[in-house]
Amino acid sequence: MSPAEGDISRSLERLHMTIFSQCFSPCGKFLAVGNNLGQIGVFSLSSALSSEAKDQSKEPTAIIQAHAAPVYSLTSSDRHLISAGGNEVKGWLWGDVCKKQGCAVAWCRMAPSSRNSLDTPEINSLVLNQKDNSLLLGGGSCHIHAMDLESGVFTMSLQGHEDYIHCLSLREQQREVVSGSEDGSVRLWDLRMGAQTHKIEVYKYEECARPQYGKWISCVATDSDWMVCGGGPTLALWHLRSVTPATIFPIQETQQQVMFYQDMILSAGQAPHINHCQINGDLRAQIPSTPCAIYSLSINETSQENKVLTAAGSSSRVDVFTNFRYRAFSLTFT
Repeated sequence: MSPAEGDISRSLERLHMTIFSQCFSPCGKFLAVGNNLGQIGVFSLSSALSSEAKDQSKEPTAIIQAHAAPVYSLTSSDRHLISAGGNEVKGWLWGDVCKKQGCAVAWCRMAPSSRNSLDTPEINSLVLNQKDNSLLLGGGSCHIHAMDLESGVFTMSLQGHEDYIHCLSLREQQREVVSGSEDGSVRLWDLRMGAQTHKIEVYKYEECARPQYGKWISCVATDSDWMVCGGGPTLALWHLRSVTPATIFPIQETQQQVMFYQDMILSAGQAPHINHCQINGDLRAQIPSTPCAIYSLSINETSQENKVLTAAGSSSRVDVFTNFRYRAFSLTFT
């Protein structure tokens, strides 16, 4: 390939790039993002936020060809960046990831498959359970698998969903995990018993149903006795003890990401903005973003100096919000 052809190829990759996942380093100084090409880009937040930052400061310090399939999920332990691509999970030492030189994989595991052996069901969501040092995986197998991070052994399989699992959220105090699926249900699982405790078919509630968009659940977040979820059904706040929807949010587009933050709920999806919602249902603001569709929202809580909200999706750019009210600048996955 000639240099000119290489430049054209890279330009086309950037044009068609989608960023699905993000993860901040334990020190809060670095941001890793995963794209549709199976790559992980590593950015130095401290450099990008510096008053002396240049254009190069907003480009990756390293690019890792991590998987052959899109990197749909990233998470982190104290030592490792953990990525999922296809049906494999890999661990990368943060000490190596943050260097500009090449980074070798520290460990790799294949998730159990419950379907036909010809299928390779992708992993859509990773959640770290720090209480027992385990990793929870949800995806195309329709099961939630738990892997012991010390031994690499899969110790539990939670079965019940009838279609793809799109999202997981951990309720640490209750030792539960909440899952949302293509089958239209949100399910609560007791991690001590390895059993399902509740099944909520969101699309069957009239105030949430939107048949024109489907019944699938694409995002879920929990905070104590509260849960917010959406997708085909409208985004809604649920009280988990009574298993009832308490607030319906006035957002038309399907939402791909949602989180609790202080007294607000932040969400984003198939529109070029981030929604700031109040718990009572008021839509406080819609902050414009570069991607036309947002697939990943993340807040750097580990470093006050580098505390930012980042948004990524159908673009090679990752928007950075320093006060959450406007986009300060964008990082570029080159």
